[in-house]
Amino acid sequence: MAASVLGWVARILLWVVILAACFVLLAAVLVPRVAGATPYSIMTSSMKPAMPPGTLVVVRPVDPHQIRAGDVVTYQLRSGQPTVVTHRVITQGVQHDGDLIFRTKGDANRVPDQDWVRSAQIRGRVWYAIPLLGYPAELLSGYQHQLVVYAIAAGLLGYAAYMFVSSARDRRRDREQRDQKRSAKRVAT
Repeated sequence: MAASVLGWVARILLWVVILAACFVLLAAVLVPRVAGATPYSIMTSSMKPAMPPGTLVVVRPVDPHQIRAGDVVTYQLRSGQPTVVTHRVITQGVQHDGDLIFRTKGDANRVPDQDWVRSAQIRGRVWYAIPLLGYPAELLSGYQHQLVVYAIAAGLLGYAAYMFVSSARDRRRDREQRDQKRSAKRVAT
């Protein structure tokens, strides 16, 4: 009896782990790709407490005219360079050529960022953030990240198949045992 209860609890825990892993894969990989968004990792404490180091932020491209004070945006430090920063817009302005510019500041920083951000530097507005998921994403290169995602997906699918086969086998065994008990009762009477 205790073994069957432990087996039941173990199965529930494993399904919770599978569902959590599926959620992480959906939130960190599939949804951003389908929506045209880009995941980034927060690696400094400038956006604490809302986005502490290790937070994965998913950024959607946005028309700079839709950005307002209070929005959290990811932008290139230097236009055309890969290094990006995720900070909150505190004000916006217009350059003499009509281009929008934005003053940004990290939530934990005392002073605004030194340079204004031009609209060409904006990669997008933060769509959603997941704490701690940025650390594993930062450890892997793009190719390694893709391999790990495929390996996890294959493992989850394999485990799900194992659970279905195991469940079917257990039901068949239970049915055979019930049939044997019925046959034994008929023979005894």
